[in-house]
Amino acid sequence: MKVLIAGGSGFIGSHLCDYFLGKGDEVVCVDSLITGSKKNIEHLKDNQKFKFIKHDISEPLDLEIDAVLHFASPASPVYYLKYPFDTLKAGSYATHNLLDLAKKNNALFLLASTSEVYGDPLEHPQNESYWGNVSSTGPRSVYDEAKRYAEAVTMAYHNYHGLKTRIVRIFNTYGERMMPDDGRAMPNFINQALKHQDITVYGDGSQTRSFCYVSDLVRGIYQLLISDESMPVNLGNPNEMTLKDLAFYIKDIVGSEGKFVYQDLPEDDPKLRCPNITRAQNILDWTPVVGIEAGLKKTIDYFKYL
Repeated sequence: MKVLIAGGSGFIGSHLCDYFLGKGDEVVCVDSLITGSKKNIEHLKDNQKFKFIKHDISEPLDLEIDAVLHFASPASPVYYLKYPFDTLKAGSYATHNLLDLAKKNNALFLLASTSEVYGDPLEHPQNESYWGNVSSTGPRSVYDEAKRYAEAVTMAYHNYHGLKTRIVRIFNTYGERMMPDDGRAMPNFINQALKHQDITVYGDGSQTRSFCYVSDLVRGIYQLLISDESMPVNLGNPNEMTLKDLAFYIKDIVGSEGKFVYQDLPEDDPKLRCPNITRAQNILDWTPVVGIEAGLKKTIDYFKYL
């Protein structure tokens, strides 16, 4: 296949570039570089099957392509609050443009959605039939609602035009090439631990997350793309842990001497976040295989040399 990966120089996008090239496919990486980094794809510059195009996908793009993967959006609170309108455009204009491109080429289309569509959930763990508890006016709404709109327009193209679409709802993912300053718990904890600084925990640390290593996620995304499933599918690791436990775990691995410092919980920050992956297991025969200890050690080793 010839695959377009919008947001392909970002954390997950760059790993997808590697994965598809490893399958023998051609990859066109399109990125505005607002939050992506060319360092993430530097190792691919001499690969004859790889092409990079600097472009804001909220403006149309014309290519001959077999599959379109839409990963073009700021994804951490620090960056979607810094770039609110770019985030909203990534969910709206960019999604329309990429769907039109897929329609023109009769190509597969895969949308990177997010567990944030569930908001601060009243159902736990979250399965795909849950409609969510989301504020349309809160500080996180520029991201949450952009993704919810992107899902809606993707389903409209599928139902009205018969486009072959896929929607993946991505839960917390970690690994090499995460941005160290993206403001999320894991890179914050790792950076502070490596520098032997005090470790900042928001709230009392009892809020939960479930962390999926990036190689597991990318494998699931590929399996979803080549499936026939058009409805949203959760991908994430169902092994839930509190953020305070994660902080202790990272502190222990690193051998940090920092103390824990507690700050107020950010507005609309979800208290619980854990995927029900039954549909992924049944439809895709997918389950994560990388344990938190192995994944954390690889991630921490990467952060040591930034």
